Formats: sequence, C-alpha cells, structure tokens
Amino acid sequence: MLEDKNYLTPREIVVELDKYIIGQADAKRNVAIALRNRWRRMNVRSELQREIVPNNILMIGATGVGKTEIARRLAKIAKAPFTKVEASKFTEVGYVGRDVESMVRDLVEQSVNLVKKEKEKGVKERATEAVENIILDALIPPVAGSQSVSTTSGEPKSDAELNQQTREHFRQKIQSGEMDDRKIEINVSQPSTSGIGMVGGGMMDESSMINLQEMLGNMMPKKNKKRKVTIGEAKKLLFDEEASKLIDMDEVKEEAIRRAENTGMIFIDEIDKIAKSSGKGGSGGPDVSREGVQRDLLPIVEGSSVTTKYGVINTEHILFIAAGAFHLSKPSDLIPELQGRFPIRVELQDLTKEDFYQIIKEPKNALTKQYMALFEAEEVRLEFNDEALDEIAQIAFDINSEIENIGARRLHTVMSRLLNDFLFDIPDVIGPNAHVMVTREMVKEKLDGAVKNKDLSQFIL
Repeated sequence: MLEDKNYLTPREIVVELDKYIIGQADAKRNVAIALRNRWRRMNVRSELQREIVPNNILMIGATGVGKTEIARRLAKIAKAPFTKVEASKFTEVGYVGRDVESMVRDLVEQSVNLVKKEKEKGVKERATEAVENIILDALIPPVAGSQSVSTTSGEPKSDAELNQQTREHFRQKIQSGEMDDRKIEINVSQPSTSGIGMVGGGMMDESSMINLQEMLGNMMPKKNKKRKVTIGEAKKLLFDEEASKLIDMDEVKEEAIRRAENTGMIFIDEIDKIAKSSGKGGSGGPDVSREGVQRDLLPIVEGSSVTTKYGVINTEHILFIAAGAFHLSKPSDLIPELQGRFPIRVELQDLTKEDFYQIIKEPKNALTKQYMALFEAEEVRLEFNDEALDEIAQIAFDINSEIENIGARRLHTVMSRLLNDFLFDIPDVIGPNAHVMVTREMVKEKLDGAVKNKDLSQFIL
C-alpha cells in the first residue's frame, strides 16, 4: 500500500524548517532530500525497496549554529520516532554506562509512545466514558432496585431510574469540569515489581535483563492501591489506564517497530569527540577508547538487529544524522568504515550579526516572542523596537567574538541579563496593564557597559 500521498516535498520541508531556523540553506536542502527519500523508498513497489538505504548525513559546524535544531524539527515535520544521543557519553571512564545499542532502544521507546498516543485518540470517547462511570460509581453507586417512587408529574419511577437520572446529572457536571476540585477515593493499579536485580553476578547483558524483567512483570498480578484525589486528577490517572485496556498493545508494538525501522531517526551529537585528535603520531590512551566506540557504532549504522523489550529491530533503514564542531579533529579522523556510512556532508556556517537579528525576530519560537508570552502571563505588555533588536544582535555577536563562540545560545544569556530585573519586579513593582518598551538606549544601558569593560564572565555559560 502506498504511503501518504500528502507527504511534504523537499521544498515544503525547507519552508517548514525556515519557520524555526535562520540560514543554513545547504543543510536544510540536504535533510529535506533525505526525508523525502524515505517516503520515496516506501513507495517503491519492486524488490529494490529493501536495497535502498538512507544517505546518512554528517553536519559540521560550531556549537549553536542550528545542527540539533534542524534534526529535531525534521523529526517533528515527519512525525517520526526521533532520539538524540551524545557520542561522548560512550567514552566515559572504564567504558561504563550506556552501551551503543541503547540509542536504538530509546528510538523504539519513542516510537511506541508515538503510536500509543495515536491509538488513544481512536479510543478517547470510550475511555472517557469508562472514566466517568468509575468516578460516578465513587460518587453515586448504581442502584438495582425496582421500588416505585411517585414524582411531581404523577408518573412513578423506580429507585434505579431515579439513580440513573441523578448519575446523568452528575455526569454533565463532571464533563463541564464543575466538580474537578472535589475529592474522591479511587483504585489505581500499580505494576508489581519483580524484586529481581542483577542476576549471575552482573554478567547478563542489558537486553537479557530487559526481557527477563518484562516477562516477570507480566507474570506478576497488578496491585490496586486506593488513593484520595480530586476528580480532575482522577480523570488523568484513570484515562491512561482505561485507554490501555482498549488498545491492542501487540498491534502497537508491531507498528512501533515498523515505524522505527522505516522512518526512525537517530541524531548522534558530538561525534567529533570520538574521533582521533589530529596531529597525533602513535595510537594509545584516549584514542583507543574513541576508536572502540566507533567500532561499536559501526554495525548499528551499517545495519544490524537489536533486541528491545518490544521485539527485534533492524537498523538498516534508520536515518542517522551525526554532528560535530570538529575543532580539534576533522571528519577524516574517524575510521574509514564509519566515514563511509555518512556520505552526505554538510558544513554549517558561523552566525553573523544579521543572522542574530533575524533569529530574535522572525522564527515562530523566537526568544523575543517567548519573553513577550511570559510578560503577558502577568498581564504586562512587552515590546521591542527594531533598533533594540539590532543592538541585542550586535552585542551577542561581539561577545561571541571576544570569548568562546557558542552561536545562537549566546542570545539566551544576553536576553536574560537584559530582562531579569523586569522579571523580578513583576508583579510587585510593575503591576498588571503596564507597558515595557525595550529601546536601543535601554539595551546599551544594561549591557553595553559590561561589554566595553570586558566584564564578560556573566555571559559565560
């Protein structure tokens, strides 16, 4: 069956990315093609479908230029399972911590959550009705009697009919939220803990432990615990439970594995931290550990089967996007086999002062818009004129030039320094309906002195 015909074209994907990310046209173009190619592969009808592998991407650029944001937004556009991992996590002392397969397990977990949420939408109405019935049972237990009672209309009604009428009246109140603050006592099921820790002196691998704990957890009966909560809380607690009863979890697992295999994306950040440092003659010390991590990553990126608690997943068609600054190393310092698995290389440009100006003004989630929303929550109106935005962009650019360049992240520290006094004074000093206009003069007064005096320590993250 053909996949969704309304899937975005590469140009449409770039337009969506442009709403959140300024510049980096080359990177956007390449990831847009990679994303559309996944749809194209799924619509190949011949046996070649299995042979078409994704062109993994290596993004090279300084911190804060948009590498992570591009990958994250791409996953949201595709509505695909996505997970991010830092390659440096795998080089910790003694090789302790997460093995490289954990990134695939995280991806499957994300995929299961994604599919489960979609399935919940389909059973929302039935699950909501079941929740209302449980709450009504706690408020007004149903009556099965047949005794008749005279009503004002002269028509006799049984106890059961009156009880049902009362329940329906209260159901309307529950639906409207009128009774959300009222407390009731409900039974909430809790998964039993198997009480099994490490078996065999810690010699079991992670996948074996996952499967053992899952199996034992399913065998043990779930316990019910009585809790006194508000009706509003009860709605949330009980909905997940009732929706789970209506969803076929085997179907969810199968669909989740299929999606993770065919549309899943894994973003490997700081891949330069596991490359050998350029200019070193011999091999040894940290370089051995780094190369070991690369060797572990290789089979996963090439395509291998990984056991998860939801089933076995093949990584052959997962899209891998790796990123790194490559200040102390270069892509050619990665082992040749791993280099070959990232055929598309994109170099992201350092941000200019004009980029900073656009970043704080244009994107849907621009910092200025975020701060305006925070002020609005206190009924205070915040505005920036263009001269102020220009000055903020110039200061952020200058600080990046003076000390370590952290790209767009510098804007967070600059904006915080600029607006923290206002945020502290609201609502005690600056009350509701106030209007705060940020001008170039205000920006200079609050920030320029620190920059000119080289008092930059407060801007270091």
